[in-house]
Amino acid sequence: MAKKIIWSHKARIKLYAILEFYAQRNGNKKYSAKLYKRFNKDIKLLLKNPHLGIQSSKKDIRGLIIFDYIIFYEENDLQIVIHTIWPTNQNPDKLIL
Repeated sequence: MAKKIIWSHKARIKLYAILEFYAQRNGNKKYSAKLYKRFNKDIKLLLKNPHLGIQSSKKDIRGLIIFDYIIFYEENDLQIVIHTIWPTNQNPDKLIL
């Protein structure tokens, strides 16, 4: 069982960009706060069940689908590393893990 969640630098940048986008578009932070809470809630589920996400084309990387996003992560004995957040409306050929 993984002990903690680690966000990569790339994943943090993507998260903040997504949250800032909705805050600016909507003129308030309500949806951004809702989305942030949902991300954290579902990611915490990975601590109990690290194979919750779907297997990606890369051997050790899985994807957790939350609303219109896929959170790509990797699990080992000590931690779960969040690699990136990918909007599902983006071209998957541009995804780099």
